[in-house]
Amino acid sequence: MTRVWGLAVVLVFCGGVAAAGLVYGGSPGAGVGFLVVFGVLAWVNSPLVFPRSVGVEEARRLGDADGRPVVFWRPGCTYCLRLRFRLGRRARELHWVDIWRDPAGAAAVRAANGGDETVPTVVVAGRAHVNPDPAWVREQLSRTR
Repeated sequence: MTRVWGLAVVLVFCGGVAAAGLVYGGSPGAGVGFLVVFGVLAWVNSPLVFPRSVGVEEARRLGDADGRPVVFWRPGCTYCLRLRFRLGRRARELHWVDIWRDPAGAAAVRAANGGDETVPTVVVAGRAHVNPDPAWVREQLSRTR
């Protein structure tokens, strides 16, 4: 659990220290701005941005039942963030597996990527696609309707 929130906590701490230094140095406006920027960065790199993660077995079961893709991701991954934000509300229709919380999910990603934990890895109909274009993922979602 700490690993998942680690980056967000570090960002908040560093932003707080830097903001305190700016406020103490006589620039309260810059300090508040700095804290806001680091707070946003922490939020974006936290698990809160992504839909609820499920275990790999549950994701596979749900994906087989409804035909929706399974996305393997990890906090702090810029490519995962890009996919999440470009999908918008449709991201909630996918089955998300956080490989830092689910060792079996990490193993599945390594098996699909020749030993590498490259994310996002999107599995559609049993076939893995590494860092696919968000438009392609939306198209796969449209086929499940």
